[in-house]
Amino acid sequence: MHVLLVEDDAVLADGLARVLSAHGMAVDVVNNGSQADAMLQRVEVAVLVLDIGLPGIDGFEVVRRLRARGSNVPVLLLTARDAIEDRVRGLELGADDYLVKPFATAELVARLKALARRTAPQPAVLALGRLTLDSNSKRARVGERVVDLSVREWAVLEYLLQHGTRVVSKQQIIDAILPWGEDVTLNAVEVYVSRLRLKLGDAGVNIRTIRGFGYMLETAPA
Repeated sequence: MHVLLVEDDAVLADGLARVLSAHGMAVDVVNNGSQADAMLQRVEVAVLVLDIGLPGIDGFEVVRRLRARGSNVPVLLLTARDAIEDRVRGLELGADDYLVKPFATAELVARLKALARRTAPQPAVLALGRLTLDSNSKRARVGERVVDLSVREWAVLEYLLQHGTRVVSKQQIIDAILPWGEDVTLNAVEVYVSRLRLKLGDAGVNIRTIRGFGYMLETAPA
């Protein structure tokens, strides 16, 4: 995953670059908004990590120009500003997420991975057993039967299907399906999974609980 880090504090930038590199990310670092704007016009990146208070043009202007060019690169803002007005402005300009300094580097890494997952291209139709999900029509079916799902039930099931028979944790599900700033507990994920189990019925698919780890999909015996 290629990350562009824009941070004018050299010590912080170096530390963050080391952390992200240790998690397998390729990191480019620039220290002002003008350099970031120029680089974004010639280099493709998976995620942009952007400080707001930059010399020259600030982070808000970098985001505005990026979106004006039609780019959908996910943007995570880093800033010491925690006023609601700044958060709202950043999101309205097109940022996807927001972290207030100081922050835990583990949270930064988790948020970046979540942003990359949300924007990764996915097949239009996902299927396992007799279950199919069509992301274009937002319709779930078990055979010919249409399954009525809430928005969050759909999101949880889609995420599980995207990961096939791999185990995913409750926190991974939360990070992947929820918009910025929304608060959902781990217990809520259990509720959505319980509802899905009831609704899937004869889909030939089980949502299996792996205690201490999370959930995985498996095909049910015939």
